[in-house]
Amino acid sequence: MDINEMNRGVIEEFRTNDGKVGGQFEGFPILLLKTIGAKSGEARTNPLAYFPDGNRIIIIASFAGAEKNPPWYHNLLKNTEVGVELGTESYQACANVIGEPERTEVYAKVAAAMPVFADYQEKTARVIPLIVLDKIA
Repeated sequence: MDINEMNRGVIEEFRTNDGKVGGQFEGFPILLLKTIGAKSGEARTNPLAYFPDGNRIIIIASFAGAEKNPPWYHNLLKNTEVGVELGTESYQACANVIGEPERTEVYAKVAAAMPVFADYQEKTARVIPLIVLDKIA
C-alpha cells in the first residue's frame, strides 16, 4: 500500500473517531498536520504522532528513520504557519524547530515515552528534528 493511500485511511479514521485511530498508530497520541507544499503550493495533510511536553505539542520528523527528512518538514520550513487537528479541535499554529541542546534533551523524553523513536534515530545518521507547534491566538 502506498503511503498516501495509507494516510488517507488514517485521516478518515481520525476524523470519524474524534482523533482516535487504530492500526500502527493505536496507543499513540495523533494529530493531523496541515501544511502547504513547498514546491507545489498545494494543501497537504499528514497524520503524525506527537509528544505532549507540558503545555507544548511537539512533532517528530522521524520519517521512520529514513536518511532524509519527511516532505512535510520541508513544507513547514518554507511556511511556518500550519493547521493542526487535535482530537475534535482545529487551529492554526506556528511551527518552530527546536535547536540544540534542548532538542537532544527533549528527544530523550520522546524516546523514553515512545521507544519506536529511539529505534528510528538508531536507523539513521541524520539528527531527527523536533518541532514545537505554538497555537496562534
